[in-house]
Amino acid sequence: MRKSGIAAALVTVLLTALACTNTPPPPVVTSPVAQSSTAAVPTASQIVIGVDDITGGYNPHNLADQSTITTALSQLLLPSVFRPNDEGTYELDPTLMRSAEVTSTDPFTVTYQIRQDASWSDGAPIAVEDFVYLADAMRDQPGVVQPAGYRLISSIQPSEGGKGVQVQFSEPYPGWQTLFSNLLPQHLLKDAPGGWQGALQDSFPAYGGPFSIKTRDNARGEIILERNERYWDKPAAVDQLVLRRSDATGLAGALRSGNDQFVLSRTDSAGLNQLQALGPSVQLQTVASPRVAEVLLRPANGALVDDQVREAVSALVDRNKLIDEGAGGGPSAGLRAEAQVLPPSADGYAPTIPAGYGVPDPAKAESLLTGAGYVKEAGIWRKDGKALTLVVASPGQQEPYASMAKELSNQLVAAGIQVNTLNPQPRDLFANLLALPVSQGTQASAGNAGAVGVDIAVVPLPAGGDAATVLASRFGCRPGQSTPSSNVAVIPANPTAVCDENLQTTIDEALTGTKPMADALAELEPELWAQHTAIPLFQLADTLATGQGISGMTAGPPLLGPFGNAVNWTRSGR
Repeated sequence: MRKSGIAAALVTVLLTALACTNTPPPPVVTSPVAQSSTAAVPTASQIVIGVDDITGGYNPHNLADQSTITTALSQLLLPSVFRPNDEGTYELDPTLMRSAEVTSTDPFTVTYQIRQDASWSDGAPIAVEDFVYLADAMRDQPGVVQPAGYRLISSIQPSEGGKGVQVQFSEPYPGWQTLFSNLLPQHLLKDAPGGWQGALQDSFPAYGGPFSIKTRDNARGEIILERNERYWDKPAAVDQLVLRRSDATGLAGALRSGNDQFVLSRTDSAGLNQLQALGPSVQLQTVASPRVAEVLLRPANGALVDDQVREAVSALVDRNKLIDEGAGGGPSAGLRAEAQVLPPSADGYAPTIPAGYGVPDPAKAESLLTGAGYVKEAGIWRKDGKALTLVVASPGQQEPYASMAKELSNQLVAAGIQVNTLNPQPRDLFANLLALPVSQGTQASAGNAGAVGVDIAVVPLPAGGDAATVLASRFGCRPGQSTPSSNVAVIPANPTAVCDENLQTTIDEALTGTKPMADALAELEPELWAQHTAIPLFQLADTLATGQGISGMTAGPPLLGPFGNAVNWTRSGR
């Protein structure tokens, strides 16, 4: 009895000590208990998801990292101020925020109040520093996703010990609710090796969502997520989520056997047929992604600065063949992008593509190139003895962009234009090559491939969210930037390297809400097509195939997929 009394006293002392410390307790880690040979070994409550790939980077704010896996992980691991509901309307996320509202219109000011108990998995509070870190990066770093709204922020001030955030804007910004999604841990990333561009290249240093990463195994193609024991809100109903890579045949087989509970895959016609062959036990849905595959004809330092040359190259592009090559008969084939700003899945989308655009017209191209001073000699277009040579780039060997870039190159070569192809790593392409200082103007020289950088890029670009922000991020100048001239090099404001002061007033009016978006698009869409700088192809889409053994899952909000409500998923039929 005396020994048990001493033990009880020691427990009381330890509990009292823990209650008095400000340091949060370490995550609970349990060790497996040895089982007898006759006892069944308990297994974790686990949901397995089949995917095409698991490789990073995973920074949802970098153009280079845009992918299905990045979208999924950001919803599971990172906190956001607002999140779209199933109808696509942005709603305040109460798991992170107490409030967020416009508190002044002159100057336009938004005040945010973060929950006191919201913290990163290492115990650091989610606070104003994380807002500042994200806003600074989005304003200053190249190759980021939809920076236009962040470029309007003039100051960020703290209150309530960092749990209050007052954000002041230089102009009114109706799309402010789209800001500060997928916050990142500033205290761990601000001095990390590789800086912003290296952030989340291989993993996440801390978590602010309901899950955390237990293991990531590239060789096996598997990421195991487990319940985040430091999460302050509703805990996940299951212990683990497993994201498992496979090819189309493997994904279909895993659904058939019940090893995978659902699959989210960029299917072509063959992969779609394999899933359809599984019968009524597997439900199929198309999940549109927040990306549109595009061909960018960049008026940077080379031949495409000349409007006639750019239009001629556009007249040589067989858009239908590029779409067929990229979509492969999968769900993206039904999401042909025929407007410059809104993606096909968006409310209010309507085709604005001019009649005949994207159908090759060699005679028109020949007339335009001749007018620009080129002559065709031995099947090659030349000017002043130099062959017209363009650099065509795609992000690494990522599909479908690499295959479409190859098809495009073949089309141009057949028309007498020489092509140098590049397949740089995605981060190098978006943050370096597409962000090189450029000169624009009628006096810019054509140069050669070594001097012009990337002339044509076959890439995915962000879609969805606030349409005015997409417009300004895609085609707008930086605040205060005038149209670049041939003798003034500037960092381009967007991957296409366009900045047209004749269009900027309307772009600014749409971004700040002084002109209705419908009116702005009616004015701008014909002008954007006429510039021949961007040829949209199709919206990326995945097939969601749901098998047996999971309850509580839906297709999720538009462009985000099913992972936003993963805390509610449960295993069924077990």
